[in-house]
Amino acid sequence: MGYLPAGNQRKLKATMKSRTCTPSPTLETLVQDLLGRIADKWTLVVVDELGEETLRFSQLQKKVTGISQKVLTQTLRELEKDGLVERMVYPEVPPRVEYRLTKMGYSLGEAVCGIWKWASKNCDEINKARAKFEMKQKSNLPRPRAEA
Repeated sequence: MGYLPAGNQRKLKATMKSRTCTPSPTLETLVQDLLGRIADKWTLVVVDELGEETLRFSQLQKKVTGISQKVLTQTLRELEKDGLVERMVYPEVPPRVEYRLTKMGYSLGEAVCGIWKWASKNCDEINKARAKFEMKQKSNLPRPRAEA
């Protein structure tokens, strides 16, 4: 859990142990890797768009506005590698390729739903904190000096 300060790592590990999830070095590495992946710009958007649908690459690219073909391909490969997306190739001319979430991929979407619920519950507090921070930042700006 290298992304957390040492004190917070101990607190998180203690919390995890109390929830019968004993972190091993292997699990820590896996969690770091997965958090890095799902926290990128596109992974959760792709997971959300696939939802319960099976989509062709072009359909998915239209739904995920702004993603390049290269990045969508990379994202789908990573999701497939982790067992979150299934890629089905049909022997047709031209070849037809479809993508759908696996059971595990669908469960990731459900797990992330908890973040949406948390954000919804804390939206006002977060916006107040951000506004307070911005005001503090503005008040700490150096003021222009009057020229003599």
